Amino acid sequence: MAPKLSDSVEGLRAAGNQSFRNGQFAEAAALYSRALRALEAQGSSNPGEESILYSNRAVCHLKDGNCKDCIKDCTLALALVPFSLKPLLRRASAYEALEKYPLAYVDYKTALQIDDRVTSALEGINRMSRALMDSLGPEWRLKLPLTPLVPVSAQKRWESLPSECRRERAKSKFRETTAAKSRVPSAGDVERARVLKEEGNELVKKGNHKKAIEKYSESLSFSDVESATYSNRALCHLVLKQYKEAVKDCTEALRLDGRNVKAFYRRAQAYKALKDYKSSFEDISCLLQLEPRNGPAQKLQQEVNQSLN
Repeated sequence: MAPKLSDSVEGLRAAGNQSFRNGQFAEAAALYSRALRALEAQGSSNPGEESILYSNRAVCHLKDGNCKDCIKDCTLALALVPFSLKPLLRRASAYEALEKYPLAYVDYKTALQIDDRVTSALEGINRMSRALMDSLGPEWRLKLPLTPLVPVSAQKRWESLPSECRRERAKSKFRETTAAKSRVPSAGDVERARVLKEEGNELVKKGNHKKAIEKYSESLSFSDVESATYSNRALCHLVLKQYKEAVKDCTEALRLDGRNVKAFYRRAQAYKALKDYKSSFEDISCLLQLEPRNGPAQKLQQEVNQSLN
């Protein structure tokens, strides 16, 4: 005889998690719904728990192809705990499946503000950039809804999670990265990416950094394995004073090539502009280990040292 299912919120949520792991998505969604009703019956406010339950039910809907209900649940989860990473990514996936590419782009972009190392969001941005370029043309960025500015507290929220949550996040990131590496761009995609990158380089020489960003972004939508394309786009963001975007691009460049001196230098510049002098100093130190006689880096190090002291 099967054990009696607990009617507590915790018991129903745990049962839902087990059903989800077993691939029983409709059953898991029903259990999360029961947990939400049990939580409501308690009468005490617990927005964190309620948000998780909505987010969990949302991914069940997503797995079953019910994108509209996934979006509804993710929106409810985000209303309770704004800028939660999982509901943002799940809603972005649902928007993408419904071909609502501008809304998917905004959610992926918001997720990257929270954690710029999330591979699924980086890949999503590349897919959406390509789709939006095809559907809306070269000025597609001007036609998007505004991307909300994520507060620093939300950007750092995951660091306060228990160690087991961080371990699970690391495992998830490893799985995502491994999957990304298995999708090798075709020779045609690589060549197209190279041509677009060169077009971006020419635009930089002409001082047209906004157009250059578009070219680099289009290049990355075809092939996102070249570190220099990210560090070149970071330069454009720096010139346009888009410092957070510059940091993200440099981080991705360094993930692909840990000896990319330009990426270290440009990220150090961006961190300095953001008044994150400690991170800036760390990047300059890494750069100078690679190139001890790099004059611009030595000068930047002196400037950052003055700000630290």
